Amino acid sequence: MAVAVVAGLHADARRAAVEEILRTVPGAVALHHDLSAATDRAVHRTVRDATGPLGSGEAPLVNDCACCALREDLVPELLRLAAGGGHRLAVVELWDSVEPQAMAAVIAAEGAPLALTGVATAVDPALIVPYLANGDDLADTGLAAAPTDQRTVADTFARQLEYPTLIAVAENSAPDEPADDADHALLTQLTPGAGQVRLDDGVLGAALLRGFDIEAAAARQHPACALLPQDADEHGVSTLVWRRRRPFHPGRLYAALEDLTCAAARSRGRFWLADRPDSLLAWDAAGGALCVESAGPWLAALPDAAWEMVPAERRVAASLDWHPEHGDRCQHLTFTSPGLDRDGLLALLDSCLLTDDEYAAGPDGWKHLPHAFDYLLDPVA
Repeated sequence: MAVAVVAGLHADARRAAVEEILRTVPGAVALHHDLSAATDRAVHRTVRDATGPLGSGEAPLVNDCACCALREDLVPELLRLAAGGGHRLAVVELWDSVEPQAMAAVIAAEGAPLALTGVATAVDPALIVPYLANGDDLADTGLAAAPTDQRTVADTFARQLEYPTLIAVAENSAPDEPADDADHALLTQLTPGAGQVRLDDGVLGAALLRGFDIEAAAARQHPACALLPQDADEHGVSTLVWRRRRPFHPGRLYAALEDLTCAAARSRGRFWLADRPDSLLAWDAAGGALCVESAGPWLAALPDAAWEMVPAERRVAASLDWHPEHGDRCQHLTFTSPGLDRDGLLALLDSCLLTDDEYAAGPDGWKHLPHAFDYLLDPVA
């Protein structure tokens, strides 16, 4: 049985997308777990097709985590639907803050008789800017999936946008604020790896049956080989792609973090610090909040024998960035936003790099630079 995932914090757009699939794909059925009542110690499950409800039930909470209960209940329900026959496609409509990557991995890991054939996020372009600007914790908005859920609205929405290969565009789910050209330009620049399907075209269901490569999707999200936005400037929306070879001065970069984080609606990529030359560092910012974390070593820091254990996508990405002195170490950051101050941002980023004299000191000298990122990258220490 084909299985497709439809995600999205834009609940009206997501529901409209699922309804269209049920209308246009014969034999389609939708499965939805409502996590909003998790405080009552259960997750409510519904199954429906184009004619209406087919059944419902509850999944008990697992470790006080509604998302964990979803994982535990999802595959058995899909297997039950597959065993019953008669369903060409099962659409997994994820609850608001559930991210598609985790659920797609759960489905793909099961294998036959389930076949993951598509992943989409439903979006109203008019709501992209306010959602990317929303730094509220999910817990404060009633959207947390577990008591320990520390995600924000903005970073959750950004990951929902950037993982799938399809964006289902639902115009005017918020009719008081219709989308304009700038909204569509922002959506296109933020999702370079996804095709866009308008709901009123009636082709979303067919597009979700074309197949989905779970390993390629994961590679597109890994900081070492992520498919990042390209340089663009249209309808007042810009993407700046900043690439340099020289390492950052940790102290100057740390001092500039607030300005860099707030410079764009969305920024992400990979970078390296002079005092941590072996660590590939990931940059992920949305909603005025920044996450900086280690994503493991650069390939240049690994022995040759270890390369065979590295995914092919990462080896290809490294070869494209390879430098005779630094290997795959590089700065590759992208900033996307309406009204982006490109010149100011370029000047600020370049000012954070090592100067000629600092660079000339070499790795031995860089070790003595201020370790400004220790508290972010080594919180236990």
